Amino acid sequence: MTCAACGADLPPGAMFCGECGTAATGRIPAAAPAERPAPTGPALVLDDRTRLPAIRTTPTAARFVLQFSTGEAVTVSGTGLIGRRPQAQPGEEFDVLVAIDDPGRSVSKTHLEFGQEGGAFWVSDRFSANGTVVREPDRSARLCAPGMRTRVARGSRVEMGEQFFVVS
Repeated sequence: MTCAACGADLPPGAMFCGECGTAATGRIPAAAPAERPAPTGPALVLDDRTRLPAIRTTPTAARFVLQFSTGEAVTVSGTGLIGRRPQAQPGEEFDVLVAIDDPGRSVSKTHLEFGQEGGAFWVSDRFSANGTVVREPDRSARLCAPGMRTRVARGSRVEMGEQFFVVS
């Protein structure tokens, strides 16, 4: 079976998706694609004899849980910024701004950006003072190059100054 929300494989009898936490009631068999109702909206006309329905698809973003060292947990999808007081630059748009408590001020005001690509989570250091380090299970720690996206696997720890979060 496959999760209808994120496409992850589900074990037989699963009640919830282990990847995104969605209830498995909306699951579909992995071998058979979901049936779509006949489109009722506008159509794409190729020529006088061919009329195809226009199908609009909106990709759904996977959900990730960020468990912070401060004890807070945030479920995110799409894009966002993390910092003591994160703020987008003029012309930038994000789905969520995550402010974390950092009494030692080791985390920059807008420390890092995150998002998804192809269902994979990534972070990008926003030229922070103390940098960003990704520690994946069974791999060496990686210092994130400022302004460059770094993929982060579930179960990894992302360190920002004295604070960190674990991606699940």
